[in-house]
Amino acid sequence: MTDRSTLDLSSRDPDWWRQAVVYQVYPRSFADADGDGLGDLRGITRRLGHLAALGVDALWMSPFYPSELADGGYDVADPRDVDPRLGTLDDFDELVAEAHRLGLKVIVDIVPNHSSHQHAWFQEALRAGPGSAARDRYVFRDGRGEHGELPPTDWQSVFGGSAWQRVPDGQWYLHLFAPEQPDLNWENQEVRADYRTTLRFWSDRGVDGFRVDVAHALVKDLSEPLRDLGRPELSREEALTALPPGTHPFYDRDEVHEVYRDWRKILDAYRPPRMAVAEAWVPGARRALYARPDELGQAFNFEYLEARWDAGELRQVITDSLATARAAGASATWVLSNHDVIRHASRLMLPPDTDLNAWLLSGGRAPAVDEAAGLRRARAATLLMLALPGSAYVYQGEELGLPEVADLPTEVLQDPIWEQTGHVRKGRDGCRVPLPWTTAGPSYGFGPGGAWLPQPPGFAAYAVEAQDGAEGSTLEMYRTALRLRRKLLDGEDLTWAEDAPDGVLQFDRCEGWRCVTNLSATPVPLPAGEVLLSSAPLEDGRLGPDTTVWLGR
Repeated sequence: MTDRSTLDLSSRDPDWWRQAVVYQVYPRSFADADGDGLGDLRGITRRLGHLAALGVDALWMSPFYPSELADGGYDVADPRDVDPRLGTLDDFDELVAEAHRLGLKVIVDIVPNHSSHQHAWFQEALRAGPGSAARDRYVFRDGRGEHGELPPTDWQSVFGGSAWQRVPDGQWYLHLFAPEQPDLNWENQEVRADYRTTLRFWSDRGVDGFRVDVAHALVKDLSEPLRDLGRPELSREEALTALPPGTHPFYDRDEVHEVYRDWRKILDAYRPPRMAVAEAWVPGARRALYARPDELGQAFNFEYLEARWDAGELRQVITDSLATARAAGASATWVLSNHDVIRHASRLMLPPDTDLNAWLLSGGRAPAVDEAAGLRRARAATLLMLALPGSAYVYQGEELGLPEVADLPTEVLQDPIWEQTGHVRKGRDGCRVPLPWTTAGPSYGFGPGGAWLPQPPGFAAYAVEAQDGAEGSTLEMYRTALRLRRKLLDGEDLTWAEDAPDGVLQFDRCEGWRCVTNLSATPVPLPAGEVLLSSAPLEDGRLGPDTTVWLGR
């Protein structure tokens, strides 16, 4: 286990996370050391030099815990161990030690809303039967109807269908996601105590922070009788706004903040304090509550990810996001891609009214996306994001400009959404295809063998080997941007230029650093200043469409 006294010396700034660039690693798809086609911890350790050279501050690892992969690892059978296919706890300790040696912080994903149905607790609950203490750790209820044959409520799973699953003795258990992911009962004190143990377990092993999955859904209104929503067809966002804030039966309840205030006491007991960031799909004003200093400290900003490529909309989202973070005493967060959404090199090129699932079902052909145009826009979006005050979260492969693999054959899909919706929604596999490291080989350098999801031949041109040292490549643009960002970043404010042309976003940061993004269809004059970095070549000294430039004075 890593020595904690050494760790304390690795970060003298307890607020390092406020302006950090964090690189998300999806372990199964990053690098495979043993050749079984599945990414693993030793593979990550071997490639940490790539992250150090890129210039990020930290890596965040999606779950690597024991799991049957019913939901890509977010179905956790033991939150304090490593899946044998991905390595061992010793491998984890070596990864943390090497990351810290390279100056990288380590953030791990925790999944407190639910466990795997293979978790020892859930197996015990099935054996123990109705009314048992073991069942009280989860949300079991009798069904409705004459013989209990109907679900207890009309609540729907995020992945489709009822959020209730019946067990052989007739009771039903709640699963807001896949049936293999039974929801934990956060009214149960044993559940709360166990997660305190989990936080300490990984903090003692040297992690610098935690990303909290589904942070808004832990606490439910389980008072009897359970409430129907009345309109189960509503989306998550619609359901949240249809009820007074904090009163939805299972999303964003006011009581959930008691959990995070308790966690903050644990995280602050370490030196330096451990950081945390909430995945909370809630409106901005409610999101700020999770980011308060006495709670998690930071929360993901999904309004920015979902914003259209439109100057007015982006400016409003940025302004509101900065104000929301400031009100919470937190720093803003910015993200363009992650393991749950279509990669932004493809997504940003789709018309605003595109049905994204229909686009995936078409194999990315209706409408077709011009990869070169998508990459140009993605590069511009990246430089805009990296110029903003706060923390930027970068998803693995976006530094290579990877597009969405929308044409995966249905027979290789592994996301449970595909099966659970009866082949209606294609799911998220297209953004999880393993990374290309080399231009040749059975998996483009991902590992000595094949890959668990097929990589398209076009990945060779995006490989690290193809872009390393290549002038103008996306990889080199990211490296340059992150190097400049370290030198230029100071403070957490920006000043908008009110005289920018239509379709142009322009703002000043500290020390005269200026960012200009042209989201219009025509070139625009370039403001005065020294060109530090441009996402695309200038056009006779003018800033072309879908281009961002950083200027110094």
